[in-house]
Amino acid sequence: MSLPHRMTAERRLPSRAACRLLACARRVGIALAALAILLPLRAGATDVADRIIAVVNKEVIMLSELRTEMEPERKRLSQQYRGADLRTRLQQAEYRTLTRMIERRLQMQHAQTKGVEASDEDVRRTAMDLQQRGTPVNIDDPNEKKALKEQLILMTLENREVRTGVMVSDADVQRFYQRHLSLFMLPEEYRISQILMMSRKGESRAKLRARAREVHDQLKKGGEFDDLALRYSDAADATRGSELGFIRQGEMDPLIERAVAALQPGQVSDLVETADSIHIIRLDEKKTAQFRPIEEVKNEMQGLVFQEKSADRYQQWMTDLKSKAYIEVKL
Repeated sequence: MSLPHRMTAERRLPSRAACRLLACARRVGIALAALAILLPLRAGATDVADRIIAVVNKEVIMLSELRTEMEPERKRLSQQYRGADLRTRLQQAEYRTLTRMIERRLQMQHAQTKGVEASDEDVRRTAMDLQQRGTPVNIDDPNEKKALKEQLILMTLENREVRTGVMVSDADVQRFYQRHLSLFMLPEEYRISQILMMSRKGESRAKLRARAREVHDQLKKGGEFDDLALRYSDAADATRGSELGFIRQGEMDPLIERAVAALQPGQVSDLVETADSIHIIRLDEKKTAQFRPIEEVKNEMQGLVFQEKSADRYQQWMTDLKSKAYIEVKL
């Protein structure tokens, strides 16, 4: 397919002019309102003739290609949204999809200049590995084979030009730890014991409450919590004692957690009623929220810092590729 006249060899824009055009395109953006015309937003919309919607150096992206790539997302959004909300979300999805397609074309062009390839054997081995992991891949389908080959090429390219140059120092780890302390906070922990009272066959809620109140009254009169738990608790492990060990904040029933949070070590709660039972809780020990020491999470943080720096380096890499390219969005 021939390119627009301004893209022929006779009238190829010089690099500075191309950069100015690209800068202008970025200022204008791939306008969401304009992108609304690229895909039909309602079922039954009239099809339009296929046409060029973007030029990336010497390659073009066709409207039909965008439609094909957008189809799964269009179906998903159409099932969840209607009216103006659907139109807005489709416009946003079109913008993301076209941007992604443009970037992928740039990367594939760059891979070609760098001699990055993926052999049929690479594709076959990767397909087998994916299938063993539960992801169906049919490399007899030319489209699936082409997509998988392209993914392998892009992964290899990004590894060489982005990830290989990423280094994580101790100073990087320290800075990340200070910026993201909340990621490494351990919530409060409570070591508790309980007496669990459950409804017996045919027993009303009022009778269950009365039984639990009798046990609670014995505690107030000086009864031993563990002895009463052994005698009255319906917990499966009551014969081994009432202690439940340490439980972190957020891991308990909200009603029980609120009751526990109001206690000091050694105190016993009032009756705590849940859907099918009544609990009497004793707080044995409380550990305040604390941060995991940096030495304990260093390996974990190195992975997080690597991901963060890789993402930053990837964005810079893409910016550099775009700055050297001729990109035109044809609305």
